[in-house]
Amino acid sequence: MKKIFLIVTIVATVFVQNSFAQPVPTTREDKTTEPSQLLQSYLSIKNALVACNAANASAGAEEFVKTLNGIDGKIINEATRNALLKDATHISENKDIKHQREHFASFSTNMYALAKVDKLSVGPLYYAYCPMKKAYWLSSGATIKNPYYGNAMLTCGKVEEILK
Repeated sequence: MKKIFLIVTIVATVFVQNSFAQPVPTTREDKTTEPSQLLQSYLSIKNALVACNAANASAGAEEFVKTLNGIDGKIINEATRNALLKDATHISENKDIKHQREHFASFSTNMYALAKVDKLSVGPLYYAYCPMKKAYWLSSGATIKNPYYGNAMLTCGKVEEILK
């Protein structure tokens, strides 16, 4: 009888403790999305442009817009948010890779501005420059894979800055 009482007491104690436990927040103060998730969407767009795949760039930009809309407006300043939203929307709505690449230039500049104020990656982030396009892009690796010219000039460019 004592064993049954002891088991019931332990189970009841565990149940009561779990019912009062507060969930551990996984994001900033009730926000559903972290700015670091934007980097993954950005990199998928960049990789699609490197591969000359306009459809994947468009899909990545759509995902970027959804992610950006899930971030609390207090985390990213309004000017940066609007600029990112404008460029990502243009990329998502267009299937012409040349047009996507035009918007990717300003999109990358705005992502760089965000990366300077909010750590978007646990590892280093590389800010590369294409002298032919006179435009920048962010990359998770130091190896140059140019999103502005794809296979035509895949290794054209150089790393200008490493964000840590």
